[in-house]
Amino acid sequence: MSRKSLFIAILIILCMSLVMIGCPKKTVVKEEPSIKKEEEAKGTAKEEPAKKEEEVKKEFQRSMVAKNEPGIQGEVFESNLLKDIHFDFDKYDIRPEDGAILRENAALLKKFPSMKIQVEGHCDERGTIEYNLALGERRANKTKDYLVSLGISAIRISTISYGKEKPLDPGHNEEAWAKNRRAHTIITAK
Repeated sequence: MSRKSLFIAILIILCMSLVMIGCPKKTVVKEEPSIKKEEEAKGTAKEEPAKKEEEVKKEFQRSMVAKNEPGIQGEVFESNLLKDIHFDFDKYDIRPEDGAILRENAALLKKFPSMKIQVEGHCDERGTIEYNLALGERRANKTKDYLVSLGISAIRISTISYGKEKPLDPGHNEEAWAKNRRAHTIITAK
């Protein structure tokens, strides 16, 4: 073998060695699907409540409609997301099912800490004007106290009694009277 061929053979062997040494085999690490899903779920779980809360806020703001008549404190708004509660005849105690409604209302109000509300106390048509105004006031105040016990600042809540003057249902039967014995919440300042 000539020197030239020997030199070429050595050169080829060296080049092959360098190629093999210089390019180590890549190790592919596959993540366990369950780990990856857990991490994605954690990220989604953090984003989900924030998205849901934003959606609730937007829905609440869309639901606010200016009331036809101005309130004591200027323009007032109503929202179908703030639910009315109802009372038994001649009572102002909060019933368990109405307590659940007030908890939902309070949860919504907590998302808008600068919003002020007014609770209106209403009665059915039976009884004198004076008696119904006093009963409506007790209903509004009891509702306010319940909301305060749920963490809503008393400063944010005003009350008023309309007695029997603003019936929801103008009928003269038990069904209409049951609808009219209520506490209605309006928004006085956004």
